[in-house]
Amino acid sequence: MSSPTIVWFRRDLRIEENPALRAGASRGGVVPLFLWAPEEEGKWAPGAAARGWLHHSLLSLENALARLGSPLVVRRGGSLGVLKALAKETGARSVVWNRVYEPAARERDLAVEQALRREGLLVETFAASLLFEPWEIATGEGKPYQVFTPYWRKILASPEPDLCDPAPKRLAAPSRRPKSERVADLGLLPSVDWAGGLRDAWTPGEEGARRALERFLRNAMREYERDRDRPDRIGTSRLSPHLHFGEIGPRGIWIEARKREAAERGARGSGAALPYLRQLAWREFAHHLLHHFPRTPEEPLRNAFARFPWRRSRKDLLAWRRGLTGYPFVDAGMRELRATGWMHNRVRMVAASFLTKDLLLPWQEGARWFWDTLVDADLANNTLGWQWTAGCGADAAPYFRVFHPGAQGARCDPEGAYVRRWVPEIAALPDCFIHEPWKAPEEVLRAAGVRLGKTYPRPIVDHREARERALAAYGSIQKARERKR
Repeated sequence: MSSPTIVWFRRDLRIEENPALRAGASRGGVVPLFLWAPEEEGKWAPGAAARGWLHHSLLSLENALARLGSPLVVRRGGSLGVLKALAKETGARSVVWNRVYEPAARERDLAVEQALRREGLLVETFAASLLFEPWEIATGEGKPYQVFTPYWRKILASPEPDLCDPAPKRLAAPSRRPKSERVADLGLLPSVDWAGGLRDAWTPGEEGARRALERFLRNAMREYERDRDRPDRIGTSRLSPHLHFGEIGPRGIWIEARKREAAERGARGSGAALPYLRQLAWREFAHHLLHHFPRTPEEPLRNAFARFPWRRSRKDLLAWRRGLTGYPFVDAGMRELRATGWMHNRVRMVAASFLTKDLLLPWQEGARWFWDTLVDADLANNTLGWQWTAGCGADAAPYFRVFHPGAQGARCDPEGAYVRRWVPEIAALPDCFIHEPWKAPEEVLRAAGVRLGKTYPRPIVDHREARERALAAYGSIQKARERKR
């Protein structure tokens, strides 16, 4: 029997659409490896919610690989040392993996690849996480894009994605079966079981991802453009955590959406895929930016914002984190996040705007909190989203755009169903006051059982005053830039 190949799983926890797994299977025996080395990801090791998801996703992958004939090997420790030891144990002469793109991981992978080759091992890497490599899309001058619309046009002008070869039906196990730790031994689950809400809300793993995609294509894609900003409805795909962990690939999503669009175009004249595929392109754009500007997870892309006059208030930051700001739409989102590890994208933007503009607290504080509490915490997406809202990144929201939490709630949750679910202490308020309870007459508050400042907080900041403060702060940045010209 030929020497086996180590297939190093990272954020590609699936069997389908997995070019590294397919390549390993084509060569003979396969040693599937998951290696837990969070210290190699620098400051951006997976947060608590993501680790909880990873635990269940690995169990799903473990079952799938066992059914195919070659069980998952789970190890922890330095990647290079583990790979060299595993190659020696199994007689493997080649190592394959699908690429990841975060700066620390890319540096690690390059060092590991070079060292393994010096050891005489064959190393091959593949693209599986994105539609395009971050360096493939460039302006006419060969520079990175910093505005999304022309980037999106370039994608639309590129060839449509296609799938890799079909998944292997069977895997040959190595003749020397290596030892493995249990997934449970990695200690990924939190010691306090706040993750119960995650289990109720999600089904991690490739099968769960496929079901989520089919549910979206069948029930929500036709109305995506209309419903995507409505957190009171299931109008989005909720595929973001599945995509982050590679339980499903963007190529498969793109192709399935196009197929559904083509079938419905014949039946109803529908062309509903494009608005959703545009959101996939935003994910690509985020990775494009992170690749070209690797310091942006902690530093603003626009240098002028390094001197922005942020406030410091532990009290306000904790109120925001706990969903106790007195603004129901913001609070609903922050409570949804704590309960389920996820927040609707429109609410993310409003909550981020509230932190950075109403409270004038640094965007990095919000980015770190989202990183620890989101099951779909993705360094590229998280960085793009927070810098966009704070006005300091690529294609950023203009500095004078300050979301009004009450107006956003009224527009995106007009009957208050979303707020009533996550802020039950004000659920009995009429629709006209559900997003701004401080405007309700005393007799209305009393009838609804609401005592502002006791059963539900009063607003921790006056939005109108906070907006003026934010505009003044942002204006100071503009003036400083003009003085330098």
